[in-house]
Amino acid sequence: MSDTASDCSDCTEPRTAVTEPEVEALVRGICFKTGPPRTLGVEVEWLVHELRLPQLPVTPERLEAAYAALKTVHLRSALTVEPGGQLELSSSPAASLMECIGTVSQDLDTVRAVLRRDNLGLVGVGHDPWHPPRRFLHEPRYDAMERCLDRTGSAGRRMMCTSASVQVCLDAGYEEPGPLGLGRRWWLAHQLGAVLVAAFANSPLVGRSPTGWRSTRQLIWMEIGPGRAGGPPLDAEPRDAWTDHVLDSPVMCIRQDSGPWDVPEGLTFREWIRSGAPRPPTREDLDYHVTTLFPPVRPRGHLELRMIDAQPGDDGWIVPLAVTTALFDDPEAAETAYRAVKPLAERTQGLPAPHNPLWIDAARYGLSDPELQEVALVCFAAALEALPRLGATAEVTDAVRAYFDRYVVRGRCPADDLLDRVRGTDSRPHGKDIRT
Repeated sequence: MSDTASDCSDCTEPRTAVTEPEVEALVRGICFKTGPPRTLGVEVEWLVHELRLPQLPVTPERLEAAYAALKTVHLRSALTVEPGGQLELSSSPAASLMECIGTVSQDLDTVRAVLRRDNLGLVGVGHDPWHPPRRFLHEPRYDAMERCLDRTGSAGRRMMCTSASVQVCLDAGYEEPGPLGLGRRWWLAHQLGAVLVAAFANSPLVGRSPTGWRSTRQLIWMEIGPGRAGGPPLDAEPRDAWTDHVLDSPVMCIRQDSGPWDVPEGLTFREWIRSGAPRPPTREDLDYHVTTLFPPVRPRGHLELRMIDAQPGDDGWIVPLAVTTALFDDPEAAETAYRAVKPLAERTQGLPAPHNPLWIDAARYGLSDPELQEVALVCFAAALEALPRLGATAEVTDAVRAYFDRYVVRGRCPADDLLDRVRGTDSRPHGKDIRT
């Protein structure tokens, strides 16, 4: 389920150009594949740092050696490397929550064992609190991405090189109304997404100093801008809205067989089709273009929820996966979540996520926002009731309950722990949490 696209060795070889109607049909048919919700997946990103002192930088040579070693081990998840050297494990679609957790947990154990031999470890935090952006991968794709995103400031480089997340992938849903229907799930993802931002915010620091935001990672995505990292409006049918968004979003780059890729400014995919310059776009160009759009909810044959910060601890990623799955795939919990988040919609002022007041407040204040905490309390309680119905083990349910008690009940999120440590107000043992 990774969105990593390899560099193309035959990008401009003669292929059939796509027409506007063909693109509309492709986007509508491929990005929203509907049916009974029965599969899910997760993509977990990690910062890679010194095992004992994560504040110390790791040289590119050490990362290169460690990643070469990882290529020799068998993993059931896809392992990819992000531009700044972050590691990502992307699960295959799983038939159940516990299958997904079991597969990724085993793969993470294997990855950690390999990294440990080089005195390296994985750190779960939404934004690197110690180090400035540094490119590890130098490929045409990322060179072009950097050139494109630099036009709007430094946020793009920080997103590429210093951020990490937990991305939950869910079936699009049924082709009918109701709590498991496509329209409901699409709407719920965009409203509940703000609650997930607040409940799991874990990136309050840059350069070891507070930024004023519980989720600086989410702030970075907002700063990239709505054309690249924004979602479509919710007042239209999901397929229509997303198709128009794909066609009217700017092209990040036009791939070439050799040399730097072209990085046009302000050229939408629709305009590229109509102009045919510098060459007509193909089906492969459309597929690639979709991977360069980073909305908080991205339809790719399934719904990819991209708003959750990477979580502390070896198994912290399991909690947002379990909670999100329960609130979407259990009909009773989905209905409860829908009713709970409905009043929040007024705070969006009709603006697409994440560039609206609700999402901004979620990223800035976390669950210290009283209304977001109130909704989170209802949603976590519904998830806890639903998890046994989805076959979750007592261990998984207990982990969600512990998170609920430690954070949600108290109006806190993991970011508050990091802020307490910086301010010297944390009286709890640090355990395995990162040191600031």
